[in-house]
Amino acid sequence: MDTNFIILIVIAIAVMVLLFFVGSAIALWVQALVSGARVGLFNIVFMRFRKVPPNLIVTSKIMAVKAGLNFSTDSLESHFLAGGNVSRVVQALIAADKANIELDFNRAAAIDLAGRDVLEAVQMSVNPKVIETPLIAAMAKDGIQLKALSRVTVRANIERLVGGAGEETILARVGEGIVTTIGSAETHKMVLENPDMISKRVLDKGLDAGTAYEILSIDIADVDVGKNIGAELETDRAEADKKIAQAKAEERRAMAFAVEQEMKARVEEMRAKVVEAEAQIPLAMAHAFEQGHLGVMDYYRMKNIEADTQMRDTIGSPDEKTE
Repeated sequence: MDTNFIILIVIAIAVMVLLFFVGSAIALWVQALVSGARVGLFNIVFMRFRKVPPNLIVTSKIMAVKAGLNFSTDSLESHFLAGGNVSRVVQALIAADKANIELDFNRAAAIDLAGRDVLEAVQMSVNPKVIETPLIAAMAKDGIQLKALSRVTVRANIERLVGGAGEETILARVGEGIVTTIGSAETHKMVLENPDMISKRVLDKGLDAGTAYEILSIDIADVDVGKNIGAELETDRAEADKKIAQAKAEERRAMAFAVEQEMKARVEEMRAKVVEAEAQIPLAMAHAFEQGHLGVMDYYRMKNIEADTQMRDTIGSPDEKTE
C-alpha cells in the first residue's frame, strides 16, 4: 500500500476525531460568546476529558451571567465532580439574588452537597412552609384527655441549613410543647376555652434553636376531648385493690380452715388419749383384784352405778336412739 495513502487515511481520522471533539465545543463556545459568558474553547474541549458535561456547565454559566451573577466555570466543574447538582445551585443563587437574600456560591454548594434542596430552601425563605403535626394526645390535671392538631409555619434559615436539624425535630419539639402545656392546665376546660394558650406557650419556648428553620407561628387547628383517663386510672386502681383484698381474704380463709383442721386433729388426738386411758381401767381393776384392794361387792356396786348413769342419760335424751 502506498505510504501517501496511509498518511491521508491517518490525517482523515485525525480530522474526524478533531471535529468530533471540537465541533460541538465550537457551537457551545459561540453560544457562550454571544451570550456574554466567557468560556474558553479549549476549556470546553478538555471538559470531556475531565468527565464533565460541557453543555451543562456552559448552560449554567450563561444562565448565571444573564441573571447578573458571575462565577468561574472551574467552580461549576468542581461542584459537579463533587457530586453536586449544578443546575439546582445556579437556580437557587438566581432566586436568592432576585429575593435580596445573601447567598454566595460556596454556601449554596455546601448546602447542596449536605443533601438538602438548596432551591427549595431559598423558596421557603420567600414563601414560608406550613407543616401539620400529627394528632397529639395529652392529659390535663383533672384527668381528661385532649387531642390537639396544630399547624406550624416555618421559614428556612439559610445560615443554619448546614448542620441544622430538619422538620422531624420541629414536629417533635412542638409535640412535646403541646403535651407539656396541656398537662400543666388545671382543667381541660381552660384549654378548650383558650386554645391559643398552647400556641403562645409553645412559641415562647424557642423551639427553632439549632434547627434549619425559623418558626413564624404555631396555630392550633383542632382540639377534641378524649377519654377520662383519670377515671379509668381510678377504676383500675380500685379493681386492683379489690383483687388484693380478695387475695388477702382468701389467705385468711385458708389459714382459718387450716387452724380448724388442726383443732379437729387435736380433738381426735385427745379422744384417742381418753380411749387409751379408759382401756387402762380394766387392767387397773384386775390388778386391784389380785392385790386384794377391790372386792366382789365393790365391783357390783360400781356396775350398778354405771347402769344408773346410763339410764339417766337415756331418760334425759328421749329423742336419741339407743342401740
